[in-house]
Amino acid sequence: MNILAFFAHPDDETMLAGGTLALLSRNSVQVHYLCATRGEGGEVGEPPLCTLEELGAQREQEMICAVQTLGGRSLTFLDYSDPRVGADNELYSYTENLTYLAGQVEATIKQFGAKAVITHGVNGEYGHPAHKTSYLAASLAVESFREEAPLLYTVSAAFDGHPKPHLSNPDNPAHLVLDIQSVLDLKIQAALCHQTQLALFVRRASQEAGRQLAVPEVVVRVESLHRAFPPVNGLVEDELAQVLSPWRMEQQVQGGLHE
Repeated sequence: MNILAFFAHPDDETMLAGGTLALLSRNSVQVHYLCATRGEGGEVGEPPLCTLEELGAQREQEMICAVQTLGGRSLTFLDYSDPRVGADNELYSYTENLTYLAGQVEATIKQFGAKAVITHGVNGEYGHPAHKTSYLAASLAVESFREEAPLLYTVSAAFDGHPKPHLSNPDNPAHLVLDIQSVLDLKIQAALCHQTQLALFVRRASQEAGRQLAVPEVVVRVESLHRAFPPVNGLVEDELAQVLSPWRMEQQVQGGLHE
């Protein structure tokens, strides 16, 4: 089985779904990664590891490291530029041309024969416009298939007890809640690949804890997915869900408790 993991920036793949993607790779699923930007608008590290002009190339190498750690089959960048953060921490998307972006995603799905796409949630996790753009483009891409459309799953789906509710997508209830403890070491290693972003990873949690935390302390042990297409009520039993079934936890889905 081939799947496409489509994200807006380097590190999204690891911090939002690294455990899930590692589990899939460990279980004979070919995971192909597609990243819209090279994260040129992100942080350069504390202390700085590169200049702003070098950041895109630096983060490309960091994502290569992470994808290799997670067992990915391939990695493709779409060459969009990641805008810098604006005044008052305002965030921006990397394109307004959804039709063209969706065509690029569709072409990549066909290139790898992907049976499923995993991407950002409808709410953009914490509302990031680039994440929302990626979700919309992925939705358009999978819905454009007249026959044998791939499944569309979104990350950080909402459920009671989500380890980081501020990163969940409230409009995407979880269909799969996964215990990723068995591949936690790989997720942590992949997170450490993103050297320029390590201070960012721990900043909020450290402030809340009142002490400096390390990356292994902030990497979540539970991940969740929502099946966005085709829509479903209740328990999902498609090919992707079957691969992940050994790691499923009890979950709340649209008012019904499932195992």
